[in-house]
Amino acid sequence: MIEAAMIWNEPNNKSHWDPNIDPEWTLFAEMAVAAGQAIKAENPDVPRVLGGMSPIDPGWVRNMAGKGVLDNVDVVAVHGFPLDWNLWQIDEWPSKIDEIRAVTELPVWVSEVGVSTFGAEEVQAWGLKRTAELLIGKAPRIHWYSLFDLPSAWPATTRHREAEGSSYYRHFYMGLIREDGTPKPALEVFGDYAPEMGLCQWFHYEDHRLEDAVAWMKRLGVTYLRTGLSWADYYRPNALDWFDRQMEALQDFNVTVTFCFTPEHKGIEPHHTSPPQRKEEFAEFCAAMIRRYAPRSSSAPKPLAKAMAG
Repeated sequence: MIEAAMIWNEPNNKSHWDPNIDPEWTLFAEMAVAAGQAIKAENPDVPRVLGGMSPIDPGWVRNMAGKGVLDNVDVVAVHGFPLDWNLWQIDEWPSKIDEIRAVTELPVWVSEVGVSTFGAEEVQAWGLKRTAELLIGKAPRIHWYSLFDLPSAWPATTRHREAEGSSYYRHFYMGLIREDGTPKPALEVFGDYAPEMGLCQWFHYEDHRLEDAVAWMKRLGVTYLRTGLSWADYYRPNALDWFDRQMEALQDFNVTVTFCFTPEHKGIEPHHTSPPQRKEEFAEFCAAMIRRYAPRSSSAPKPLAKAMAG
């Protein structure tokens, strides 16, 4: 059910980790090491992925290596959105992968890449095609973000929200399918590249879109998916019922599951970006999820020879 376990999401991005509390990522590194060790103890066959960095930063990777994090993961992941948020051009994708390969021997996955339709839907269709041309064969895992637009009534998971201006509103237009359920032009383009290209689709707590997502992914020929199990959601009522429902619905896909987001009452400060008060508690959550959804006694995840190749 779980192909790989990802430790956090964009930890070098202030929208997902608070640099005011942890400016050198020392607390993050300690937490990631504990989580990596806990996941391996539960099931050593599950690859551990260092949460997709954004921005793509070889200096941050060297920092993580120096703090022992790379000794406790099996893959390094990157995120890139050159047509929306990054200060580099889309044709630089191969060189961005090479920048990370130059500082680690671990495989490099692209766990989020996408183009918004904030300006024009035609831009997304062109950007998807060009991304596929640049990355298929260059990275062993490519997760397109995302299948669905974010509903306008929901908040995007960023630190400063509307204060970010148009950067914030682009989050709502990253899907291949509009909020009303109708396909955008890029959906047909995506079908040309599945299954070589997978998807990243976050599901909110008790997300009403889950069954539709499964149906669309099967129709498109998707075989691998990245999603998340939120540590913060773990403390909601009936959280395990929701987690069970989500993971059961996704059982036909090779799932990279991301463990992230600090519960307010567990953080040094009451925010999902805060380092936890006790790194062991995050590690315990990761271990519990592996125990529940990828136990050592079950059949091992499908071979990852291709996906682990650097």
